[in-house]
Amino acid sequence: MNTPFTERPATERHVLPYGSIEVIAGCMFSGKTEELIRRLRRSQIAKQRVEIFKPVIDDRYSATEVVSHSQHRIASRIVKHSSEILAHANEADVIGVDEAQFFDEGIVEVCEKLANEGKRVIVAGLDLDYRGKPFGPMPYLMAVAEYVTKTMAVCMQSGLPASRTQRLTASHELVVVGHTDQYEARHRAFYEPPEEA
Repeated sequence: MNTPFTERPATERHVLPYGSIEVIAGCMFSGKTEELIRRLRRSQIAKQRVEIFKPVIDDRYSATEVVSHSQHRIASRIVKHSSEILAHANEADVIGVDEAQFFDEGIVEVCEKLANEGKRVIVAGLDLDYRGKPFGPMPYLMAVAEYVTKTMAVCMQSGLPASRTQRLTASHELVVVGHTDQYEARHRAFYEPPEEA
C-alpha cells in the first residue's frame, strides 16, 4: 500500500494539475516581454504545449509574433477580446499573454479559469500607465497571481533603476502604442507627471 511517503514506481508517478498565474510587470524597456519569451521557450524545450496571445492593438513589430524591444521573438496568436483566449488554450499546458494592460477586465477571470484548470499562465504587462497610475487589469492580475516579478529599466536621464514610463509627446490619450520616439524609462525622481487634460 502506498502512503504519501512511499516511493512509487516511475510508471505510477504523475504530475497533478496544479495551475498558477505568474505576472511579469514593469515600465517600458524593462525586459518584460524578453522574460516572458524566455520562460515560454523553456517550456517549449521541456516539450510542454504552449499557446501565446497578444492583443490586436500591439502591431509595432509583427502581426504574428510577440517581439521584445531587443528583437527576441516567438510565434503568437492575436486576439481582440480576452474570451478568445479560452477557445484556443484548451490543449495547452502553458499559456503566455503579452501586453496584458491592453486587454479588457475579463482577462483576470480568463487567467483564473485557466489556472484553476491546472495550466501555467504567464502574463506580462505595464503595471503603470504614462500618468503613473495602475494600468487596466494589471493590478488585479498581480493581486491574484501566485508569482509576481517586477522588472526595472534604466533611467534615460540618470542611469538609475527606472520604474516609470515617461511619455515624450503631448497626447492625453491613455493608449498610444509607441517606442523610443514616444517614451522613455525614468527613475521616480526624474519622472515628470503629465499635466491633467
